[in-house]
Amino acid sequence: MPMNEVDYSRKWLVMTAIGFASFLETIDSSAITLALPTMVNVFQANFALVQWVVLAFVLTQATLMLVMGRLGDTFGKKPIFLIGVVVAMIGATLCGFAPDIYWLIGLRVIQAAGVAMAAALMFGIVAEAFPPEERGMAMGTIGAIVSIGVVIGPIVGGLLLDFLSWRWLLFLNVPFGLLALPIGLRNIPHRRQGSGGRFDYLGSLIFFLSLAAFLLATTFGQRTSFVEPTILLLLGGALLLFLLFLLVESKVPAPVVDLHLFRERQFSLNLLLRFLSFIIFVSVSLLLPFYLQNMLGFEPRMVGILLTVIPIGFGGIAPVAGTLSDRLGVRPVAMLGLGLLLLGSAAVSTLNADTTILGYVLRVIPFGLGMGIFQSPNNSAIMGSVPSSRLGMASSLLSVIRTLGRSSGVAILGALWAQRVRYHSGPSYGGDATLAPIPAQVAGLQEAFWGVAAVALVALALIIWDRWQERAGPQSPR
Repeated sequence: MPMNEVDYSRKWLVMTAIGFASFLETIDSSAITLALPTMVNVFQANFALVQWVVLAFVLTQATLMLVMGRLGDTFGKKPIFLIGVVVAMIGATLCGFAPDIYWLIGLRVIQAAGVAMAAALMFGIVAEAFPPEERGMAMGTIGAIVSIGVVIGPIVGGLLLDFLSWRWLLFLNVPFGLLALPIGLRNIPHRRQGSGGRFDYLGSLIFFLSLAAFLLATTFGQRTSFVEPTILLLLGGALLLFLLFLLVESKVPAPVVDLHLFRERQFSLNLLLRFLSFIIFVSVSLLLPFYLQNMLGFEPRMVGILLTVIPIGFGGIAPVAGTLSDRLGVRPVAMLGLGLLLLGSAAVSTLNADTTILGYVLRVIPFGLGMGIFQSPNNSAIMGSVPSSRLGMASSLLSVIRTLGRSSGVAILGALWAQRVRYHSGPSYGGDATLAPIPAQVAGLQEAFWGVAAVALVALALIIWDRWQERAGPQSPR
């Protein structure tokens, strides 16, 4: 094989390693929430404290993701990824032996740091392992694998809780790591295209603090109020730190985020569309559990089954959408996905207290299909618009934008739903939105999803505008 020719012969073995490693995040995050009520009883702790088992993991992972992507570009994606898998396994094992809730929360930080190292580089590693003409299909395959983890996590987690204990939910991570390590060690190529030992430590620290402040504000704001002084202080601090981060990144020679990348319209636009898509998508995971349990009266087990409709649709269609985007181009396929998300938002806004199971399924199917169809070409476009030396950075940005979209969506839509529920409950109602009269909850849900539809309409308008710009100006890459 010529020196300058890239070897793609092991691409599916690379995908296998990435797939097993992805379960360290998806199965863990979708299963561990099931154990929170059990931990309240086992550790004799209040629920607010036990929630930090999840929050500590999410905050650590999100704030470290971008830093890990830059480290991957600097020192090579393979060693950072493999070290991350090892750290995640060690952290999960230690969590399984935690003697009390405080140890468990602290050890979850170690586990999350390992997951951040591995997850930040998954898209970049896959983008290098597959030829450019198959990138859409590869991104769709990752989406399908992620959906499998989301679906089987609660199922396996429920069985382990029934027959063993919550500790086995943590030990469950170890076999996946042990499968990912040897396959990845043998087959992932080691390409170091970065700038040697230079690293932007100051920018990394400022970004860490900015994102941590934002996530803390959106996390606690939805539990209290977004106009409380502490929450406003966190949001203001996050904004000031982010502006400082941009200033630092424009000055240092080896930034953690290369701001020049955002001059490329396709990179910037598709990151924005990804952000909007997760605001849209988080609406179903946030609001539909309340609808199914509070408004329709289903038992938690049935609620879990009904919620799998969306990830099943996502996982089933994502590889097909990716393959189509390789053949037809990213914009037509992504446009179809956003159109389905708009249709799904409008359909879900018609849910009421008398909706049947079939009626519910038919309304939410467009969400899963739309997200699966949109994400594959969108991710492919983002990864295809950056130079190979910045694939780790772009890969981690995909994960950071997902976190920001989900966190922003939870904060905005949660507040919107609660406000509309209180409005429909009457001026004398001062209780929690989840305890309001069912008609008020349903009305609030319907209006919240009209807000979701508005976001979907904006995203669709942006991609139509981009298509018009492409046709009006010089031809740009697919």
